[in-house]
Amino acid sequence: MSARLLALRPSGRPALRFGADTLTYEELARAAGALVPRLRPADRVAVWATNTAETAVGVVAALLAGVPAVPLNPRVGERELAHIVGDSAPGAVLAGPGDALPEGLAGLPRIDVDVRATGAYADEPADPEAAALIVYTSGTTGPPKGVVLPRRAIAASLDALATAWHWTGEDVLVHGLPLFHVHGLVLGVLGPLRRGGELRHLGGFSVDKVAEELGGGGGTMLFGVPTMYHRIAEALPHDPALVRALKEARLLVSGSAALPVHDHERIAAATGRTVVERYGMTETLMLCSVEVAPPAPSPDPAVPGSARPGPSGPGPRPGSVGLPLDGVELRLVEEDGSVLEARDGETVGEIQVRGPNLFTGYLNRPDATAAAFAADGWFRTGDMAVREPDGHVRLVGRKATDLIKSGGYKIGAGEIENALLDHPGVREAAVTGEPDPDLGERIVAWVVPADPAAPPAAGPLADHVAALLAPHKRPREVRYLDALPRNDMGKVLKKALRERADD
Repeated sequence: MSARLLALRPSGRPALRFGADTLTYEELARAAGALVPRLRPADRVAVWATNTAETAVGVVAALLAGVPAVPLNPRVGERELAHIVGDSAPGAVLAGPGDALPEGLAGLPRIDVDVRATGAYADEPADPEAAALIVYTSGTTGPPKGVVLPRRAIAASLDALATAWHWTGEDVLVHGLPLFHVHGLVLGVLGPLRRGGELRHLGGFSVDKVAEELGGGGGTMLFGVPTMYHRIAEALPHDPALVRALKEARLLVSGSAALPVHDHERIAAATGRTVVERYGMTETLMLCSVEVAPPAPSPDPAVPGSARPGPSGPGPRPGSVGLPLDGVELRLVEEDGSVLEARDGETVGEIQVRGPNLFTGYLNRPDATAAAFAADGWFRTGDMAVREPDGHVRLVGRKATDLIKSGGYKIGAGEIENALLDHPGVREAAVTGEPDPDLGERIVAWVVPADPAAPPAAGPLADHVAALLAPHKRPREVRYLDALPRNDMGKVLKKALRERADD
């Protein structure tokens, strides 16, 4: 496998657009090339990962220099920042000229990124096992761990997605995802640059910007997280321009958390387009997705994006993350490590995987690296799922937070959350398990009412879930909130819900 990740050929084709900053492939190569000599003395370099062209140029420069980049969340707290800087020991920090950096970075040499610089072209390193990125996990179960991603893993994952989605240099990707995370950075920046296509970053997500870029702007693909698609679903009944824009898109992709079935259905009903879900982790990059059909034949091959719209695909279904991607081996295992062969859509097991898309290990943590793998070399994801008869994978939640053992049953929180969201009185919902002397764990529903002045009663809500699923999956308690606690990627922070329950 080639270690070359980027298609930085001398070209006047658009590569990146961040607001007023637009860079062609030649301009990107020159701006990144200007930084390369300043980066090569370092073992690692931090990148202050704002949603700007400077971040993209800085990461590209690090890839060209062969220096692992450590993306930093601009909203990171003091303690977490100190841990990441101390653990990764970067030799410098890359930032935009106008960025105000926190005190925790004061001890590092600062390198300002000039997106209009004109340096020499630089060749990428040849070693596929060389570290490309060190991305820190969210730290929900302890201090964040630095996930070392080799060039091999990034190339394998992006190429597998290109096969599943027919992703080419003709595609124009639109998204507003943060660039400190693999979703926004690896898929959202390196993905189009590997294909020779174009990225249009929204700066920050808004429904209006999505409509503008997908509608008349020529965008063919949209990447987002469930919170973004929820806002799109809410806006569709009142926004005909947004409906037209989504109909024009070739591919709508949701990731980083499960997209509720209710939002799937609302988007499909309004636009005829099915949102494709994919599944991956920082340590594994992309593991599964639904394959989509190729775009319709282009009336004008010289015009990028003129191939759309094609069908969203032959088989996307709400709640499914599809089949393992090319090169990915996936199995479900019981708690005792035995492999589950059932494909009945009901038997729950932990996902374990192996393949070229996996990380090298956790930086400075050989103990954590060893613990993450089973004795036979499969990576333990900690995610729970079932397999459908056709092999499709359906996630039911995290082993640590979403698998509830109640009355002798293994119950995934995700299916109960979808059932709750199907109730007209529920705007948002999350489900946790709490210790129970009789059941082992009881199911607790956390609900944001559609009408705060008239929340749905607990009894009818529990009956609603029992009717849709099974009696043993009914919530035993319902607690009401103004909003669910979420992180930067829109994932519900269930640890915060449990802490609230303990107060």
